[in-house]
Amino acid sequence: MTDSSNANKARNLKIARNEEAKQVAGSARVSISAIVAVVIVGGILFTLGWLGLR
Repeated sequence: MTDSSNANKARNLKIARNEEAKQVAGSARVSISAIVAVVIVGGILFTLGWLGLR
């Protein structure tokens, strides 16, 4: 292989790793947002239930 082929392979590998890191970060952000939403909705439902029993 030529030097340019090796350079392209290295560049493509670096790009793939960066894209993977972005995807993992995006997935974590979505998961955290979903957990926060569930906690907020659960808190509201718990409060309404508690007030309904009083």
